[in-house]
Amino acid sequence: MRDLGITVPFTWEGRNGDSQMVAGGPQYPIWFTNLIYRGSLYTLTYKWPGLTEHPCSQIPGFDLGRLNQALRDARFVGREILQRSPARYVNHWRVGVVLPELPPGNHLRFPLALGDIYVDQKDRGTFWQVLQFGVQNLYDPALDEWLVMNTFEHRPGTVRLPPRCSPPPLTQDRAAHVAGARGR
Repeated sequence: MRDLGITVPFTWEGRNGDSQMVAGGPQYPIWFTNLIYRGSLYTLTYKWPGLTEHPCSQIPGFDLGRLNQALRDARFVGREILQRSPARYVNHWRVGVVLPELPPGNHLRFPLALGDIYVDQKDRGTFWQVLQFGVQNLYDPALDEWLVMNTFEHRPGTVRLPPRCSPPPLTQDRAAHVAGARGR
């Protein structure tokens, strides 16, 4: 979070269509996780400067297939070299969400989200850097976030839904309430 003057470690793991990104941790000033888990997108922010509420938000119907569909619509920007140690030869892709979905021209449209993804030229399954901008970064003053990978391993990871994001156990009273709500 460059505009906050904070850099935190970042990991991203996936297994069987689920994925989990974790930024920061308990010892850092920022700690949050984003998950695609069993067909829903979850965001849970444990720590953020000035944030006192820590709910888990869920967007049902967002899975790996929807993410891949969005990435399939990405536009090729060009071949680039990320000047790090070591230098990374990447293909730069851009993906975005603009609403309302009207043709370009004299229509007022708003960019809701934008992602620049830097993918290894020799291995399109490896991305070395991501810049994302938009409403998905509500807590950041500039609505943006950089992700820079130092290493990348192609092996299954461990994806766990935090207990705070789990639905409460289904008691008999709650089961009757849920069944009644479905019947309406």
